[in-house]
Amino acid sequence: MAPLQQIDFELRGEYITLDSLLKACGLAESGGRAKTMVAEGLVQVNGQTELRKTCKIRLGQLVGVQGACIRVVPPQKPD
Repeated sequence: MAPLQQIDFELRGEYITLDSLLKACGLAESGGRAKTMVAEGLVQVNGQTELRKTCKIRLGQLVGVQGACIRVVPPQKPD
């Protein structure tokens, strides 16, 4: 079994929609594909299957899809 790919996504606003997050992290090649993945029940948010394509993802949430786990984190402060 392949190891789970861990992705940290730096959230710069209040939220990002689920379909946009999948595209931004490179897990979907297009917005249409991201929406299809959600509609097919392939995406989990905090361990629960999420079917709302534009579900608002906020800081601290975990999104799982196709062997990857996206952790939504605050932006890094410049040194």
